[in-house]
Amino acid sequence: MAMRVREFAKTVDHTLLKPDTTEKEIVLICEEAAEYHFAAVCIPPGYVRRAARELSGVDVKVATVISFPFGADTMAIKTSAVRDAIVGGASELDVVMSISRFLSGDFNYVAEELASLNQEVSVVAMNNGLNDIVVKVIIETAYLDDKMKRLATQIVAASGADFVKTSTGFAPSGATPEDVAILREEAPEGLAVKASGGIRTLDDALEMLNAGASRLGMSSSVAVMKEAEDGGLQE
Repeated sequence: MAMRVREFAKTVDHTLLKPDTTEKEIVLICEEAAEYHFAAVCIPPGYVRRAARELSGVDVKVATVISFPFGADTMAIKTSAVRDAIVGGASELDVVMSISRFLSGDFNYVAEELASLNQEVSVVAMNNGLNDIVVKVIIETAYLDDKMKRLATQIVAASGADFVKTSTGFAPSGATPEDVAILREEAPEGLAVKASGGIRTLDDALEMLNAGASRLGMSSSVAVMKEAEDGGLQE
């Protein structure tokens, strides 16, 4: 894939979701994201307001996670989390699908929940005079066979979300080019694919982009960007 460094940077969600994350580290990744002009930082909900302050006036969006990493919260809790994140300054939400419900075969529940959450996002954004909020739904491909990956993608598409995302990074494995290709093939036009989990090198990242991803979740973003700047990609 022919891509310039700045173009590549805008595919990256600079991510820090470890349980031992400190506020100092949140400030640092915001500084790094501003330096490299990444698409977004993806940080825990409790740091949304701090990240929004750090990135005020910068071309980097604040993303956070909803019901992370299992998608096991009730609808009421997920709805409340969506409202709090948007009001706090998040403009991108990475929502974990209810993995247990999906694996239990309760597909109607999953579909209705995701559709309701997307509707809630639209209402909260409109009520607060905000532009469109981007919703990415994590389906956790590590737990799904290919047929279920396709079904999950169909449900995400029907919900009105903007992205279907491979992984949380907390499952036994993360994104693979093969999974990205399946999601891209199944996703209709207008539903983008985000790859995350285990993307640690420029080659890893380019594999995902070539397979059909248009956004990458990485904690190794700075190291990968240095690879790109050192000749891996055109300036």
